[in-house]
Amino acid sequence: MSCVRMNPSVIQRSVSSAVFFAIGGLIATGAYAQAATSKTSPEGRPFIIAPTLEGMYICPTATADTQRVLNVEQANTACRNFKQVGSAAVNQLLDTLEPGGPKGKVQVGYTSTLQLLSLFHKTSEGWKIDSTRVDAFLQLIREVDRPVVVYLAADHFDSIAPLTEELAKDPRNLMQLSDGKPLELGYFGYQIRPWTLLTDPSIPVNKYRYEALDYVSKRILELPSNLQSRIVAITLLGEVHQMFPDFENGMGAFEKIRTTDYSPASVAGFQNWLEARYGTIEEFRRRTGLAYASFQDISAPSKDIRTEPLKNFGEHYDAYAGGTLPLAGWLWDPQNTVKRLDLYVDGIHTDTVSRGFNRLDVYRALEEVTSPNTGYRIDYDYSALRPGKHKAQIIAISGTGKSLIGETDFVVVPRDQSRISTLSPKSLRGLSKAKNALPGVRTYMDLPKSSPDIYYNPLARDWNTYRESEVYGILNTFYERALKAGLPKDKLYSHQIVPNVNSSWNADLFAAGSTLTGDTPWKQGLNMYGGATDSPWMHYFLAQRKIKDYGVPEFNPQQWKREGVHLAAMQSHLQAGARFISPYYFSVVPQRFKADVEHGVNRMELSPTNTKDGSDKFYRAIIEFAKR
Repeated sequence: MSCVRMNPSVIQRSVSSAVFFAIGGLIATGAYAQAATSKTSPEGRPFIIAPTLEGMYICPTATADTQRVLNVEQANTACRNFKQVGSAAVNQLLDTLEPGGPKGKVQVGYTSTLQLLSLFHKTSEGWKIDSTRVDAFLQLIREVDRPVVVYLAADHFDSIAPLTEELAKDPRNLMQLSDGKPLELGYFGYQIRPWTLLTDPSIPVNKYRYEALDYVSKRILELPSNLQSRIVAITLLGEVHQMFPDFENGMGAFEKIRTTDYSPASVAGFQNWLEARYGTIEEFRRRTGLAYASFQDISAPSKDIRTEPLKNFGEHYDAYAGGTLPLAGWLWDPQNTVKRLDLYVDGIHTDTVSRGFNRLDVYRALEEVTSPNTGYRIDYDYSALRPGKHKAQIIAISGTGKSLIGETDFVVVPRDQSRISTLSPKSLRGLSKAKNALPGVRTYMDLPKSSPDIYYNPLARDWNTYRESEVYGILNTFYERALKAGLPKDKLYSHQIVPNVNSSWNADLFAAGSTLTGDTPWKQGLNMYGGATDSPWMHYFLAQRKIKDYGVPEFNPQQWKREGVHLAAMQSHLQAGARFISPYYFSVVPQRFKADVEHGVNRMELSPTNTKDGSDKFYRAIIEFAKR
């Protein structure tokens, strides 16, 4: 596959990013220190470095045919016809990373991706699985005597194949915006499809996803036991989450947001979910104060009260309607002057603010900032506040006392938009600004972007929770079907994005939080980019949820300013109990098939000559780490 045809979901998305998952205010102290120093690798199994490889199915015969084979797709097709794969190039690369084959407590393998919807081809009897594609996938496992992480992909990036063109024409297969239209999305030139999160097997896209999962599982289980043992993990489905416009840059949007899924079946599911939650419409009215005659009369919140007329206040929806106000920014403190950050609302201490979030955008923009983990954030629950004006202040506590990091006014507006008091809110006064009181500290508060007027709608909070349940539902269904197909439970991992580690993202856009807990039936596979690869916040996240024996299906520190960063990141996950990490990415695509165009994906190609994003440093670190 060409670089753009890879699963580019793994890139660091957007430079205005970050989301918060409410986890106390602890950073690299107690819980993190304990998690990072106690080795929990199950049964002493080796730690697997399983890089994502581009071009594994391109064979030498096709590469040599310069007259008839002109691009990657033609090469892949020709190699399937020749019953050849690129195992020689794969073995050569992996032997460079770990000479002499896999051995020791750290071993080099590879990740093999199979996009399930791409397995189908059209026949006179309809869409059937092209067995030659699965043959090539299994042939690679036979010919590369290395540990392998199998990635069975079927998310929105499984989108470039003849079958997907047909599926995209049927609205049942797609998540919808509130206007009933599906999103048209791209990612660095790669078309993606917002496939439904509903689990109904009669929905066409699900029929094919489930059929392919069953077929591939059967073929894997037919392998001899020595080949099956090479498979150390199977990651399922891909990064599943709700969708939003401007996928490349929109994850940090808080103004005029648009989300999914408002398809008729999803909204009906929401109504049923509400009935199960509240029992009776009378109880719903009592607890929410919203006047609806029945659950079937409730529409999913989708209208902004500022710009659209509402028939019922329950229709209001925006980034703050669920009852939380994000307060976030970044703080660079190379001398560790700041002991903690506190939130004060109306002059009263409210909570400690978490730190250590990924802010790769700050790292890129400011030469003196040598770590991406500069983000801070707290999601303040304002739902019980009285209507009126309020002030939030982020205060740094240091040896010299309290200093102001940032502040914002906000207005809690009653449902009827009646008049509120014009009195100014209380606040802490006489504070020095951090830039004056704390030499060497640089900081900026960038959320919220203005002094917002906010309206709490309990139905919007329910809608966000329900949207999370949809994300959990499709992943859980895929996991259960994988089990039923016979795939071993102890090898099944998710393949999920963790938006929470980026302090400027909007978590509600993704609604993936319920899939990221420590009590899921599957093992956690959590993708990490930038500072997330060795983040105090991420390590506390893992420790607080008791997540062990996890994997990192996509992994790239994207750093170049300090030596030792890549080795430290890999070591931290070995110590925390990870089964594998999958560095993103290496390429064995012959040079003649590569487009000479740089974009956000191929900056991360790991090679000794690519200095972008520290790719050369990561390359050398993998070779060094594999010696252990």
